[in-house]
Amino acid sequence: MSNNNNKLLHKLKRWLIYSILLFVGFTSLVVIVLGFLPINTSAFMVQQHITDFKADKAYTSVKQDWIKRANISPHIFSAVVASEDQLFYQHHGFDFDSIFSALKKRSSGGKIRGASTISQQVAKNLFLSPSRSLWRKGFEVWFTLLIELFWSKERILLTYVNIAEFGDHLFGVQAASKHYFAIPAKKLSPQQAALLAASLPNPILFKVDKPTEYLLEKKQWILRQMRNLNYI
Repeated sequence: MSNNNNKLLHKLKRWLIYSILLFVGFTSLVVIVLGFLPINTSAFMVQQHITDFKADKAYTSVKQDWIKRANISPHIFSAVVASEDQLFYQHHGFDFDSIFSALKKRSSGGKIRGASTISQQVAKNLFLSPSRSLWRKGFEVWFTLLIELFWSKERILLTYVNIAEFGDHLFGVQAASKHYFAIPAKKLSPQQAALLAASLPNPILFKVDKPTEYLLEKKQWILRQMRNLNYI
């Protein structure tokens, strides 16, 4: 009986090792390939359709157009970095100071501010669901590491502005620019880019076409940050 148990345990260990190696190899390959291709869908876009289906809503197509960096105003890149992740070019996927600060505020009962970097948001939006489970957070860490390892900072930022949610069934800066301003993303002004960035990461609550006083104040703050960082 002992020998049988040992054999079973050995098989389970071998199966676990093979499964881990398969997962590592497959996810790495997916991230590497996506580093070279236009990305025209994401887990968050798919989740939008799932949410509609569960709510018994009629099918509504997602508006999103992947466009190259040359066709995007540099102001939107500057605005999202100034707003979301000013240490984007210095860190390797995680802003530990912000993470520790958020944990400290949580332990003291204070209001928690998001500590996710742009790299983490790309990992979450592209591969994962909006849930907040520990499993999902673990996968977010893994995909963030892969993205930082295999992609350049420029690729990460390009992907972010192309798949970020900017409204109801509205993803990517090109679709957002056409919807809100009737112009292509290449013609975005600093003010327009700052307003789009101000709506992130909750454009359903903070509507670009119906800006609240808070959203307009955040827009002005982003513009000041862009100037301080010598982006404009």
